[in-house]
Amino acid sequence: MDFSLNDEQKMMIETVRRFIAEELKPLEDEVEQQGFLSDAHAKAIHAKGKALGLYGMNMPVELGGGGMSNLDRILCEEQFGHTTDILVRRAFGNVYEPLLHCKGEQIDRWLKPSVEGKRTCAICITEPGAGSDAAGIKTHAKKTATGWVLNGAKHFISDGEWSDFFLVSAKTGEKEISMFMVDKGLPGFTVGKDQKMMGLRGTPHLELFFDNVPLEDAALLGEQGQGFKLAMGALNVVRLAQVGARAVGKASHVCELMTTYANDRQQFNTRIGDFQMVQQMLADSVIEINAARWMVYQAAWMLDQGMDAREQIAMVKVHAAETLGRVVDRAVQIFGGMGFCKELPIERYYRDARIYRIYDGTSEIHRGVIAKSTLKKGAALFDIHR
Repeated sequence: MDFSLNDEQKMMIETVRRFIAEELKPLEDEVEQQGFLSDAHAKAIHAKGKALGLYGMNMPVELGGGGMSNLDRILCEEQFGHTTDILVRRAFGNVYEPLLHCKGEQIDRWLKPSVEGKRTCAICITEPGAGSDAAGIKTHAKKTATGWVLNGAKHFISDGEWSDFFLVSAKTGEKEISMFMVDKGLPGFTVGKDQKMMGLRGTPHLELFFDNVPLEDAALLGEQGQGFKLAMGALNVVRLAQVGARAVGKASHVCELMTTYANDRQQFNTRIGDFQMVQQMLADSVIEINAARWMVYQAAWMLDQGMDAREQIAMVKVHAAETLGRVVDRAVQIFGGMGFCKELPIERYYRDARIYRIYDGTSEIHRGVIAKSTLKKGAALFDIHR
């Protein structure tokens, strides 16, 4: 494993950083104050993101995507952590990997338009009674002579407000889950309220209701009964990229603000960076961020080698998310009263960071996965020489 950056990767990172600084950062206050991103600004950054060549970066080149390796994508996702969630979603989109299972007419109807940014989609797994337990869903689809009929409900669906269609997991048998592409506007498909959150202002989290929604046979993505596998594959990538890498990026951004403040702020005629307890908080943050980063890079490298990285990604999900939580907590402490004040973005980072330990599988769920694998595989999970 060699994680030294080549010239192309350095240029890519610099391009993303410049785009964030020039196009996205100026919109952060608007999102925070208004609670939403205006359509005009959303369309503008969407167009600029496509022009940059980073829209659908995880999709194959032959489909019009970026064709990036997992490691290159992670390098970009780390930079995305430096700005607000909704701005990244609107500028760079979410083109989910299960769409690669499209075939025949599905390719031109759903896959290609998504990669091109002409249609957007959201993935719908979570339900009121099934959060981390993705197999415990109640939404179901029944086979008919002309296709399927879908019934059920989903919630906490990000991107739902502007998405044209949804990747919906639904039971198609007693112990069978399939995935369907469901267009917005179908009879019986209702978009519910936006569930307001303590953080991630501007990112909608919608309720969706399906009441005898008629679906064509073509709406089935992949094979019948393959839905749980598709959902878990998509979540694995999300956990690594949108949770792990972005958590490292956000923690790095906050740590830089802490360092600057510790150098500039004076108390008792001394810069606070000279106080031992402040130094300890800075040192712990730097150590933990670097450890999390190398864990993220290793997991991405494993995926690029065709290796099974599920356990490593579970470790990334826990460590990166909790590292971010600790770093932003220290930032509030170092900034003192100003860290608690809305005049600075520190309190926003504190609120935004809290969800990282919850969504896409809680820290407790992933710790259980890691523990069970350790008991089964032993030292092979933590000793590189086994």
